[in-house]
Amino acid sequence: VQLVESGGGSVQVGGPLRPSCAASGSGIRGVAMAWYRQAPAKERELVAVRNNGGTTNYADSVKERFTISRDIASDTLYLQMNGLKLEDTGMYYCAECWYLGCSGPVAYWGQGTQVTVSS
Repeated sequence: VQLVESGGGSVQVGGPLRPSCAASGSGIRGVAMAWYRQAPAKERELVAVRNNGGTTNYADSVKERFTISRDIASDTLYLQMNGLKLEDTGMYYCAECWYLGCSGPVAYWGQGTQVTVSS
């Protein structure tokens, strides 16, 4: 399974972005998909996760601002990001997970898409 992100970019504080992640290829699929991010000099963190049944969960820092969704027909994962803050800057990675809530090892990673928020 290959995951390819796109749709990152540069935006001013308060603006929106909507990166996407297209899944393709064969292989055993996981039970959840998620977005992680990694800011410079920081560890990678889980931002939002969507279990295959549709339930979602978000990091406290992005609740009420970010929305994760998935188009089943095109097998594409999205992250609608509104009200972006400087601290949202980082590399955003798409992931498919073996465990609900991505509570265990990640099955597949994308290559990442850069999001830069400026004032």
